[in-house]
Amino acid sequence: MPEMLKKFIRDIPDFPKKGIVFKDITPLLNDTTALKRSVYLLCEPYLHNRPDVVVGVEARGFIFGCAVACELGAGFVPIRKPGKLPYETASASYDLEYGTDTIEMHVDAIKKGANVLMVDDLLATGGTMAAACELVRNQGGNIIGVSFLVELAFLNGREKLGDYDIRSLITYD
Repeated sequence: MPEMLKKFIRDIPDFPKKGIVFKDITPLLNDTTALKRSVYLLCEPYLHNRPDVVVGVEARGFIFGCAVACELGAGFVPIRKPGKLPYETASASYDLEYGTDTIEMHVDAIKKGANVLMVDDLLATGGTMAAACELVRNQGGNIIGVSFLVELAFLNGREKLGDYDIRSLITYD
């Protein structure tokens, strides 16, 4: 059933740079049925093992993370780029093709022992989500799953995420 969602993902060639095919989820977000179905399918594996909190990674991870949190009756924690959160933060850096990047989370966002579901729109190389998981683990969170709308399997992002329960609704090999 998740494969029916693929028709709502638009390919944008040469964005953000030449040679990249960007997977645009905007058509899916604009279709009520596809959006509701996506949120339900992201929640389904956790209906009987509900998280205490859902973590969403900036920026499109906020869209799905908040919706999943509401559906599962959990809190929501945003992970953002540096300088975007108003309170004291913890940070984690990760490698990019050329250089590094950093993400941050409030230092009091995750209670020790809390069950946490990690959500983002896309799994590519896995660096961002691996850093997000590090932030959660460092605060004592118990990651019960890592969920994505789309996975670019040919980039092998799962390798950076270790033994977590990883789920993707749409996979491009």
